[in-house]
Amino acid sequence: MSMIDLLKWYAAVSGVVAAFMVSLDSGRRVTGWGMALFVTSSIAWIAGAVLSRDEPLGAQNMVLLGINSFGVYRYLIRKRG
Repeated sequence: MSMIDLLKWYAAVSGVVAAFMVSLDSGRRVTGWGMALFVTSSIAWIAGAVLSRDEPLGAQNMVLLGINSFGVYRYLIRKRG
């Protein structure tokens, strides 16, 4: 299995696990860690897209990386007001 395949498999599996964590609605901490896992998934997708020269996939995940990073800030860093 190539490095690209490993990155893409990690990205796919971690994205599914993160989506499940967020969908559980088990509180800010679980949702926040789900968002953190989404961040790693986006990074893996970006790396896989760069290595396989898949610009649309890379562009999509650059945007998702920003959204997921905001989710980490919102659920793990920012204090509830």
